[in-house]
Amino acid sequence: MSTSHALSAVDARLRQLANPVRAQNLQRFFKTGPGEYGEGDVFLGLQVPVLRRLAREFENLPMPAVQSLLNSPIHEARLLALLLLVREYVRGDEGVKRRIYDFYLGNTSRINNWDLVDLSAPSIVGDFLATRSRAPLRRLARSASLWERRISIVATGRFIRDNDFDATFAIAGMLLRDPEDLIHKATGWMLREVGKRDIAALEGFLNQHSQTMPRTMLRYAIERFPEGRRQEYLKGVSSARAFAMNRSRR
Repeated sequence: MSTSHALSAVDARLRQLANPVRAQNLQRFFKTGPGEYGEGDVFLGLQVPVLRRLAREFENLPMPAVQSLLNSPIHEARLLALLLLVREYVRGDEGVKRRIYDFYLGNTSRINNWDLVDLSAPSIVGDFLATRSRAPLRRLARSASLWERRISIVATGRFIRDNDFDATFAIAGMLLRDPEDLIHKATGWMLREVGKRDIAALEGFLNQHSQTMPRTMLRYAIERFPEGRRQEYLKGVSSARAFAMNRSRR
């Protein structure tokens, strides 16, 4: 099938499955108004499970067609392109994985909303760097692009699954003074994921940074803590200080 015919087939399926009512809700949810982070993004109203089914249906889509989808103003077309890339990456050999990783980082301007990042960065960027230098993540963390900075921290979710927390802490440290709430949320989320596996490691990071990190980042990071411990951190009392205070009361 030619690229143009493939794109026509994909576009027809996307529009066939469109839900205008849900699309209006998504336009608001993803902040597409003037001056908002998703300004200008266009939605058809398709949910992620539907797009995953389409990714299976069109899994052999040629790369030029995937590029065209990623260039689309339609949010779900871009997400479908990324889900297709993830599928090909997972099935591919090292050469394919390298090609998709390079393609991904060459197109970050089109990975321009938080769900697009979150559903692709760990599986492509994180997986590719799992056994390689993490220097590309530091470059992304210093980027002027909100979405590249989000990629830098969310990609570390792949390392966390291997109980490897060093990159998460390093990138989180670089993002402590980031001005964007979406970065605070993503960083707090990754820190919380560390805490699910090693609470002591997370508390070690928090005891260094909890009193200066953005409030949203802290709230996300300690979301699963017992209420008493959460309040200690929210009030600016580190775990070490709280332990000392409790001992002094005995």
